[in-house]
Amino acid sequence: MCTAISLSYGDHYFGRNLDLEYSYRESVTITPRNFPLHFRHTTLQPTHHALIGMAYIQDNYPLYYEATNEKGLSMAGLNFPSNAVYHPFREGAHNVTPFELIPWLLGQCSTVGEAAKLLADTNVLNESFSAVLPLSPLHWIIADRTQSITVESTSDGLHVYPNPVGVMTNNPPFPKQMFHLNQYMNLTREDPKGHFAAAADMTIYSHGMGAVGLPGDWSSPSRFVKAVFMKSCTESDTHRPDRPDAVSQFFHLLDAVAYPWGSVVAGDRFSSTVYSCCCDTTGGIYYYKTYENSQISAVDMHRENLAGSQLISYSLVKGQQIHWQN
Repeated sequence: MCTAISLSYGDHYFGRNLDLEYSYRESVTITPRNFPLHFRHTTLQPTHHALIGMAYIQDNYPLYYEATNEKGLSMAGLNFPSNAVYHPFREGAHNVTPFELIPWLLGQCSTVGEAAKLLADTNVLNESFSAVLPLSPLHWIIADRTQSITVESTSDGLHVYPNPVGVMTNNPPFPKQMFHLNQYMNLTREDPKGHFAAAADMTIYSHGMGAVGLPGDWSSPSRFVKAVFMKSCTESDTHRPDRPDAVSQFFHLLDAVAYPWGSVVAGDRFSSTVYSCCCDTTGGIYYYKTYENSQISAVDMHRENLAGSQLISYSLVKGQQIHWQN
């Protein structure tokens, strides 16, 4: 399970929690402009926009979990079990496999509008990377600094939904997630108004009572509601001297829906937030922290040779980093 957020906070920031009971050998991966992107059934991209994000590199191919390109367009794939349905090859369509979709779109698109136009004629193929890497059931969020969309391939085809809240989690399908928000329209960050019983002498005895009823469990509908509420409360006035740092603020939002190890059982394992990331899409800087290491690490794509032709990867810093003051 996972949570992804798109946030315009002065500049634009995009990131996610990866919540799983295991991890691969993922690394922060930069795909430079001249690394040839091969696709199973559509045109090779010998040159393309440069990308940065988290990927599992297999057979010299970047299997991106999420990525941002040098134009500021971002995309993440999140688990969508029981609802994701991929389809056979279709003549006349852009036939793209799920593991190719992120580099295929980010390699050639600069905006959400350009991506949505391509997706109108796209068929997500039921074809795995290899026999040892079966297909993951996914749906995707795509965002730039002005808008977000959610992309879901289900039994009746590919759907592209406007995502006005800039948040995505997992099940149920996105329209149901959005409808579910209606149950929480009374929540506020302000002190609540007393409507329960006029004759009752009720007292506001704590800050935060306007959000009584906000879900606190780790289910995907609850994380969706909580992330939308927390994001809506985020201050974005860049002129205030006490404005918190945007990257720190973004990680606080992700922390609010993160899995502590041991809190969720998945089969015979515990799930946890394997990593959290935040990409400054304007500056091309990818920030992350892992479950074991709460210190934020960063990789700047513009410090690399983006005109190169070889993948660049950085192993994750996983050991806890503690700043001693005495």
